[in-house]
Parts: sequence; C-alpha cells; structure tokens
Amino acid sequence: MPVSTRSPSARFRIVGTLALAAALAAGCGSSDAGTGGDAGPTRKFVADNGTVTIPAKPKRVVATGYAVPALLDSGAPLVGISTWQRGLPMMGAAERERYDEISKVAGESAAETNYNAIAKADPDLIVIGVPKPALVDINMKRLESIAPVVTLGPSVPKAWRELSRRQADAAGALKGFDATRTAYELKAKQLAEKYKSVLPRLKLGHVGAYGEVAKGTFQREFHGSWGTNVAQDMGASYYGAVKVEGKGSRSVSEYPSIEELPDAFAEADAITYSLKADGSVPPPVQSVLDSPLWKNLPAVKAGKVFPLRYTEAATYREAEMTLDAADKAFAPLLK
Repeated sequence: MPVSTRSPSARFRIVGTLALAAALAAGCGSSDAGTGGDAGPTRKFVADNGTVTIPAKPKRVVATGYAVPALLDSGAPLVGISTWQRGLPMMGAAERERYDEISKVAGESAAETNYNAIAKADPDLIVIGVPKPALVDINMKRLESIAPVVTLGPSVPKAWRELSRRQADAAGALKGFDATRTAYELKAKQLAEKYKSVLPRLKLGHVGAYGEVAKGTFQREFHGSWGTNVAQDMGASYYGAVKVEGKGSRSVSEYPSIEELPDAFAEADAITYSLKADGSVPPPVQSVLDSPLWKNLPAVKAGKVFPLRYTEAATYREAEMTLDAADKAFAPLLK
C-alpha cells in the first residue's frame, strides 16, 4: 500500500474543503432547483402560513378540511385525510371508494387532529384546508416536525375555485385538477348558452340553508355565496348586497328576521333556495317556505321559485353536479 507523502495538515485542509463543498451542495436543496437530499427536488410555495419549502413532486400527502375533496378529485397521492362528512353525498363512486380506503388522521374540526396518526402515515407534505380562525386549534410546530405544512383555507364561498387549484398545485396534482375544471367550464358554457334568453334577464334572490329557526332569522345569499356562485356561471344574476359587510361568508350573505321577507325579495322576479344534497328541504329554509309572508311574495305568486341541490360544492367535479341540478330546476323557464 502506498504511503501518503502529504503532511497531516494538508490532508486536513483537503478534507475540510470537501466537507464545505458537500455542505454547500446540500444547501441548494431548499432552492427551486435543489435536490433536497432524500426528499428529492424541492420548491418554494406561497401559502397562508407564509413561503414554505415543499417537495417538487410530493409522493405521500396528508390533507384536511377543504383540501380533502380537492385532492381526491385531482388524484393526489393521499396517505391520510380528515373525515369530510358534508361532502359524502356529492362524491362519485370512485371518489367514495378512495375516501373510504385512505387512513383517517383527523375529524371534522381542526381540534380533532390526530398527530400520532399523521406521523404514522409518514407524509412528505401536509395540506391543511381549514379557515384561518380554526388554525388556533392546530399545533403547527408539531405538524412541521413531521413534514412541510401548507395551510390553504377558504375565505368567501366562491373562492373554492382558486383554493382548490392552489391545493392541487401544492400536492403536484394540477393535471387532474385541470381535467375537472375543463369539464366544468364546458358544461357551464353550454348551459349559459341554453338559458341566455331568459336567465340573465331575471332579478334573482336566494334563500340559504343557514338561517336560525330559533332566532327567527333566514339567510339571504348574494353574488359569490354558496347557493349562488355556480348558478351565476350559467347566467343567473342575484341582485342586492349585504347591508353591513362582514368577513368571509358574511360579506356575501346576511341574516334578516323572517319579518323582513317582503322587503328582502320585493324586487325579485324569481327566487332560488337551497336543498340538502338528498333533495330534502333544510329546516331553516322550510321555516321560510311555511311563512305566510313567503306566500305573498311577487315571485312566489308568479310561480318563479326554483330549488337548488348541491349548493355546497367545493370542487369543479362537485360543481358539475350543481350545474346539472340547476339545469333541472330552471328548465320550466324555457317552456
């Protein structure tokens, strides 16, 4: 074996230089073009919780809240999800089968997050899809010790479009997202053409599903709310605006007393109202329909009342169901 002629100090300098080079190379992993070591290439992603370094192509994703239906529809590589009971009636057979198969790592609320279950799922990305106020119930530091976390929660109801896109982008599932969006936009365009001679001419009002019967209030929804935003894509136009604008959904809906029904819908040529996904009438809506004040509204007397199903759509695939339901409801306008 040959004996090195270099002095110990020279050998140490070479080793130090190599170590520094290795450290610099490893440091590049946090940049857009980095390698990220075992995690693979990474990129910077702007989320509600700031700019986060995430895998460029995630392989094991945990999703909660509104991210669940968005990433199911987009075909993201999910290994853990929160339960999403409100969306079950709007899931197709394939989505429901996949939903049932994936490990549940959280409940319906942010406070029901199971950190041990998330760690066991071994994700390389966690997408939290809950509203910002609910984040106080989540131990972010604990989640961040497991995997990179991006929080992308809803604001106003109509924001599901951009929200679901950003969630799919984070999870590396834009191809699946784009396919469902394209199908939805084609259907909306076809229906807008179908109803262009009647629907845009009507001044519409909408009764939402979240009034409080015990308090004697009803929910009136305006443009951009849950019950209205999809119908708008096919030409429906809802008049008016909230009297006192609040945050989130309260910027596009309000809760007057039942006695205010005549004033609320006096100008309405037609009125839509929300149904449950199974087609039944929610109690807050039924209390409006049972009111003598309702029966005396001009639109009601004219028979221009249209019930809408699937008004809680939060993905483009779900919103296709909303379009189909609205098409069925509005069909009498074409006769």
